[in-house]
Amino acid sequence: MNETFTAINQFLETILLFDLLFGKAEGSTIPFLVAWLIVGGVYLTFKMGFINLKMFKHAFLVIRGRYKTKEDQGEIEPYQSLTTALSATVGLGNIAGVAIAIAIGGPGATFWMIVAGFLGMTLKFTEVTLSLQHREFLPDGTIMGGGMEYLSKGLAKKGMAAFGKVLAIVFALFMIGAAIGGGNAFQVSQAVGAIGNEVDFVKAYPWVFGVTLAAITGAVILGGITRIADTTSKIIPFMVTIYIAASLWILMVHADAIPHAFALIFTEAFTPTAAAGGMIGVIVQGFQRAVFSSEAGLGSAPIAHAPARVKYPVRQGIVALYEPFIDTIIVCTMTALVIIITGVWDPANGYGDLIAAKEGASLTSAAYGTVISWFPSILSLSIFLFAFSTMISWSYYGERAWIYLFGVKSSIIFKLIFLSFIVMASVVDTGIMVDFSFMLMLAMALPNILGLYILSNDVKEELQVYLRKLKAGKLDKEAIRD
Repeated sequence: MNETFTAINQFLETILLFDLLFGKAEGSTIPFLVAWLIVGGVYLTFKMGFINLKMFKHAFLVIRGRYKTKEDQGEIEPYQSLTTALSATVGLGNIAGVAIAIAIGGPGATFWMIVAGFLGMTLKFTEVTLSLQHREFLPDGTIMGGGMEYLSKGLAKKGMAAFGKVLAIVFALFMIGAAIGGGNAFQVSQAVGAIGNEVDFVKAYPWVFGVTLAAITGAVILGGITRIADTTSKIIPFMVTIYIAASLWILMVHADAIPHAFALIFTEAFTPTAAAGGMIGVIVQGFQRAVFSSEAGLGSAPIAHAPARVKYPVRQGIVALYEPFIDTIIVCTMTALVIIITGVWDPANGYGDLIAAKEGASLTSAAYGTVISWFPSILSLSIFLFAFSTMISWSYYGERAWIYLFGVKSSIIFKLIFLSFIVMASVVDTGIMVDFSFMLMLAMALPNILGLYILSNDVKEELQVYLRKLKAGKLDKEAIRD
């Protein structure tokens, strides 16, 4: 079995991480997938008229419940869809991944991470809008949305039904594998390791932790999207507040170093760095971290937004703008500033072993520990909450993909498989499977971005109609007043 995972993983790596420079720039590479996402983000940002800047305030008003109509349809509030999607993205990538990106690419990688987050806002807007344009209300009262739906239905309307169906099936298969591995096994193994370092019982009896976590997770996911949304709407604000509060405290302690940190971020963003493979390597490190963190362009978040209770698909797409902003531009940047200011990214400061081993979580823990000695314990709690919230959201993503392929009645089978992997990952080394699933997660971008290109005119047309109504005040008139 391991040989099969390894062979498929290597095949996907060959395609997704193919160097577009063909090795001509010594030490530098531009993976095909990174370029695919960058080009998609730039293209859609210009095509949508910089929607990521224009509608930022309007998105906040929608999240606050300012725009509601009697014609709204869906299972959960727009804010709950946002927190469900955020629970899948705000996680270990913000803690461990940022540290590795800076250790390899230097402080300049932070600048390109922010740029990627900015472009990712438009990718999220486009894919979420398409998800609601093509969502399906099932007989059991649940809603189907996401890449499977807009790839199959959207392309069918363009006269490409067979092609769209193939893309949708491939996307769904990738999604299921990514959910079980990256969205489950990886999260469990990281949580067991982090908490085991602080709690001896967990280290001695990891299976007890696995069974307990499976029971808690099962209690949430068996209740469907409504219970998942209720849970994430409580967890996300709590865990993000804890993490940002700790970050702000450290930045206040080192307030005098903040201007220098920003200067370093900006100057090194355009300076060749040997460790990263030159300036191109710095850009790639920043963009890769943003992609892994926010999942913009992968097509996962549209599944969480599909059940949103709104009248206009564009309205929920606008809400989705906040995902990369919160996840990448705020949380990742906070982590980056702490790592840069405390100096742990520089091997000369005594953290070379952690950098060489790419132990990002430990490196971040060391950075926060330089100011808050007890922060490693808080970080363990954060890792557990991040892992748990990621798992419940990805369980929903995987379930929707499973239903698309095998039907509603079989959804319980996926849930049981998902829960069994929680227990297994707590006691068995799932490293090969996790690597394989991360490749599947990245591979989701191939059919998804292609669909966004083909269907982008549909989104733009609906956006223009929405903006005209907003400018004319018609959206205000339809709002329900308390």
